[in-house]
Amino acid sequence: MADLTKTYDVLVIGGGNAALCAAISARKAGASVLVLEHAPRAFRGGNSRHTRNLRAMHTAPTSVLTEAYLEDEYWEDLLRVTGGHTDETLARMTIRATAEVLPWMEECGVRFQPSLSGTLSLSRTNAFFLGGGKALVNAYYVTAERLGVDVLYDSEVTAIDLDDGLVRSATVTCRGFPATVRAKAVVASSGGFQANIGWLKRYWGDAADNFIIRGTPYAKGRILDSLLAQGVQPAGDPTQCHAVAIDARSPKFDGGIVTRLDCVPFSIVVNRDAQRFYNEGEDFWPKRYAIWGRLVAQQPDQIAYSIIDSKAVDLFMPSVFPPVKADSIAELAAKLTLDPAALERTVNAYNAAVRPGAFDTKTLDNCRTDGLTPPKTHWARPIDTAPFYAYPLRPGITFTYLGVKIDERARVLMQDGKPTKNLFAAGEIMAGNILGRGYLAGFGMAIGTVFGRIAGKGAATHAHH
Repeated sequence: MADLTKTYDVLVIGGGNAALCAAISARKAGASVLVLEHAPRAFRGGNSRHTRNLRAMHTAPTSVLTEAYLEDEYWEDLLRVTGGHTDETLARMTIRATAEVLPWMEECGVRFQPSLSGTLSLSRTNAFFLGGGKALVNAYYVTAERLGVDVLYDSEVTAIDLDDGLVRSATVTCRGFPATVRAKAVVASSGGFQANIGWLKRYWGDAADNFIIRGTPYAKGRILDSLLAQGVQPAGDPTQCHAVAIDARSPKFDGGIVTRLDCVPFSIVVNRDAQRFYNEGEDFWPKRYAIWGRLVAQQPDQIAYSIIDSKAVDLFMPSVFPPVKADSIAELAAKLTLDPAALERTVNAYNAAVRPGAFDTKTLDNCRTDGLTPPKTHWARPIDTAPFYAYPLRPGITFTYLGVKIDERARVLMQDGKPTKNLFAAGEIMAGNILGRGYLAGFGMAIGTVFGRIAGKGAATHAHH
């Protein structure tokens, strides 16, 4: 039973994957641990509830991973999506550590399954959770509580009292009542600021009103704001985030993984003026899906439309919302409130530029356009077979990349580069150290799991000394 009058060894702020990995690791190291989760119990787990998999290095096939996925290839994949905006030391630490986390996760009750149809391109790189992120979160909570970790829900930490690099206390609103919590060491795992539309508007202006927050509505950035105001060194670009193109009909918050659309590589994507604006077939979708949120955010009114025909409708994971359907391009345009003549011109120009090739969804095939700007470099086939379909797209923000700077021991750093004395961080609140921009499927879970374990052990060690 949680007791806010006592001083815990370790206070963990947050209730998602990174927080739970920290709490379990600290408790296994012998520390008394309190977890404060802002959300009510039914919505516990932060963005981790909506995840499906973790990207893991491995030197040989496992029960759920095929072939091998070695450090250098993993690093090159990360380097490609971040464009070099990453801390190589922390990134390689994360990559190497993923080789040993799966057995630890299984000890904590997490179960895995082979890749499903529609995700087979990830069978070599990503381990999928049986039951998804919700099952993972539930398994961790069961394990934490069995080990004796105290958990309080509906408990928002509104400020951390940081004095000369030492956390003195945390100010909490616990089920509507104010409280002060003290601990010998603190792990901040409270996420980014993506659910704070006002904060997003500092960088995006009014466009942020059209963003959809696909994850938890509880990630307001209160802890991040508190720490940065007290001289903690920032990491990551405040304008960068994990943003994917999701169905524009999704709820404003918490729609999760099911709102994502995987149709883009097999479509053309147009803006409200019925104009294409990027190469839809640039690379395999797991390596490119996370750039499309930002691309759509840069379009007028932050809206776009993915256009396919009946040849492509069964090539991707089914969507949660049915597509808009029509017997002609002009009719489809009218249903989307686009200019029918403009959309017909765009489709006709694209069809005329398509060059014959061997269409293959499993490879970077040779189906491409010629003389078209922007080009479509793979999986380009004419959109000419009725009925025609469309999905409306909006930017779907998963998490923001502005966070706190950490060292290899997950210790939070102050502006002068010195580590704080008893403050550690894990998960989205520090992911910007490694994810400067772009995203790699399953890598957020990798960061949270690896640094959650490091932070938990480090916090326990500090408390004992």
